[in-house]
Amino acid sequence: MVHKGKKKFNYFRLFLVIAIFAILIFGAYDIISKIVIRFNQNIYADADAQIELDNSIPDDSVINIVAIGDTLCHSQNFQDAYDSSTGIYDFSPMFKYVTKYFEDATVAVGNLEATLAGPSRGYSGYPTFNTPEHLAIDLKELGLDVMTTANNHTLDIGFNGLVSTLNYLDEAGLKHTGSARTQEEQDTMLLEDLNGIKTAFLAFTYGTNGIPVPSGKEYCVNLIDKTLIKNKIDQAKAEGAELIVVSMHWGDEYHIKQNSVQEDLAEFLIQNDVNVILGCHPHVLEPMQMKTVTMEDGSTKTGFVIYSMGNFFSAQTFDNTRNTLILNVQVRKNGATNEITIDNATYTPIYVFDNNTGGNLNYNGTDRYELLDIENIISQYEAGVGNWSEKMYNLAKTELTRTVNILGPEIYNQVN
Repeated sequence: MVHKGKKKFNYFRLFLVIAIFAILIFGAYDIISKIVIRFNQNIYADADAQIELDNSIPDDSVINIVAIGDTLCHSQNFQDAYDSSTGIYDFSPMFKYVTKYFEDATVAVGNLEATLAGPSRGYSGYPTFNTPEHLAIDLKELGLDVMTTANNHTLDIGFNGLVSTLNYLDEAGLKHTGSARTQEEQDTMLLEDLNGIKTAFLAFTYGTNGIPVPSGKEYCVNLIDKTLIKNKIDQAKAEGAELIVVSMHWGDEYHIKQNSVQEDLAEFLIQNDVNVILGCHPHVLEPMQMKTVTMEDGSTKTGFVIYSMGNFFSAQTFDNTRNTLILNVQVRKNGATNEITIDNATYTPIYVFDNNTGGNLNYNGTDRYELLDIENIISQYEAGVGNWSEKMYNLAKTELTRTVNILGPEIYNQVN
């Protein structure tokens, strides 16, 4: 019997299998490693991007508040405004030289020192004002957004006149603060979102010319009272106000310097976080300043105050009553800290010109009352353009000096 031999073990094949297996394993490892590395890189990149996004600082928010003084409409003013061809009291020609100064306003604020009680009551001037209601339309077209209505003439035509005034302002699209038709309206804060700055507007008056506030309707006009003022400021802050603008009807008529009561109230307002104080009533300009007050804990707060903006227009002829301004207050909200500061407070000097009394200036204005930009008159005359006479040029220089001497210098970057 012949026995067959055993088969020899094939080491070559084993080596080949092991080699192939190793190549597959290490190749896969390399691929997987690269995938893991790339995945991690993406994760870290996304994380870095998120960190960069989280660390980005929002831009500052900046607004420009334009403000004017008393719109005080005497009978001479509305008689001049009457257009017999249309039967309309059109005040807009008076504003033709100043309209451009409202174009860049984030918000424009003025004081309505008049009652709009309607034609059935008969239009009247001093001492109880009932102004043609078309004034509201013209003020809106000029560029005004908010009218303050707390002043000594609020109740000239009684409570019904107050209600009518607010109705006409509503119809013209003008917001208002300082007087109210109902308790609910008085309790409602005028809050506006101005370029991301939540802004509250308030207004108060020293009185109503001795006309009693109707019993049971004490809500109808905001009188200057520190308890009421603080309550309204606290309400504004509770409702999220970041910027508080308060109009104050105060001071002594025809005095070009603020009194001690105004200074005390301004300090009180700033202590309670009011940022901008707009003064009215004296019928003449009074100084403006950045006012810093010291708190009980030794810290300080700063706010802007102009003690009086004068008459934006009127028929008054007393000294300094024709000098007025268009005020610009630039407010900044810091994007990183949300801190509110006043960047600057500047003004355009304006003169209320009466053609009936200024005819010797060789100015051929077509309307009796015109608001003149006196700096522009000076620059045009010196450049040899325009139709201004030498007498008008000299008047403009005189009134510019008067205005600057009363108001003081413009304010730049006092708080940042």
